[in-house]
Amino acid sequence: MARVDVSGYQSFGQINDRLGELVGQVRDKDVSLERSLDLFEEAIALGSKAVSLVDTTDFSPEEEARLADSEADAPEKPSGADAVAEDGGPTGAVSGN
Repeated sequence: MARVDVSGYQSFGQINDRLGELVGQVRDKDVSLERSLDLFEEAIALGSKAVSLVDTTDFSPEEEARLADSEADAPEKPSGADAVAEDGGPTGAVSGN
């Protein structure tokens, strides 16, 4: 498979817009499985590009403080055996039935 070129996407807005287009195309019932896989590959490449944008972003001191505040205000999510899914059921639990 050829590597997908995502170098033209330079912002999260551009990546988000393209991902929205990809979702719309995949939802089309007339799209072949092969085309859907190509779109999926592009979506993965766009996700990787987004991660690299985060890794290379220089935040101002004000932005860093805002991010730190928002992370401190976010409720902690339990993990492991004590985790509960948003629907109230356990996550990853195996039924004893």
